[in-house]
Amino acid sequence: MHILIVEDDDAIAKPLAAGLEREGFDVTRVSTGEDALESPLPDLLLLDLRLPGMDGIEVCRRLRARSDVPIIVVTAKGEEVDRVVGLELGADDYIVKPFGFRELLARIHAVMRRARPGTDRAQIHVGSLEIDIRGRRAIVGDDQLNLTTKEFDLLALLASEPGDVVSRQRILREVWDTEWFGPTKTVDVHVASLRKKLGDPGWIETVRGVGLRLVARP
Repeated sequence: MHILIVEDDDAIAKPLAAGLEREGFDVTRVSTGEDALESPLPDLLLLDLRLPGMDGIEVCRRLRARSDVPIIVVTAKGEEVDRVVGLELGADDYIVKPFGFRELLARIHAVMRRARPGTDRAQIHVGSLEIDIRGRRAIVGDDQLNLTTKEFDLLALLASEPGDVVSRQRILREVWDTEWFGPTKTVDVHVASLRKKLGDPGWIETVRGVGLRLVARP
């Protein structure tokens, strides 16, 4: 998933880009509204409203005239009018400086779930894989998989963003409800079991040093 950061403050933009890259995102950073409009459309735009030259509100206005790319606007504390205007122009969400990185991640994932058809539905289809979220059932072709609770949760998380890399830290946070920055052997054990039950190890790819992604199979 490609995120474009539009932020002129290096002290904010550099660590933010590095953090998002560690989470498995492909990140591009520009510092002006003009450069943002000239950049290839990303999967999500993180847009500061206070920019040199063309401000973020005008960037949002112009982008919405030609695209429905998800936009999260970034505002300074107390700029309520700017937040309202940004949302009225079509921004999907906003976050106020200073913000926590985990809060931003949660907002990114929430916006992308709303933006991507199927990820908020009770049924997810990826290739020959069908996942019934409410019934907690997973079927490949005609075969229902016998999954443990954690195996199902892990598979559902990967299937919610097929083709995108999901970091191991995010997997631990959302599936095991924990933060851990050491070895992640627990994840590896569950992935090995899932690959076996899916019947084709190609369903789940390991991106070395980053995380995992689900790849559609026939």
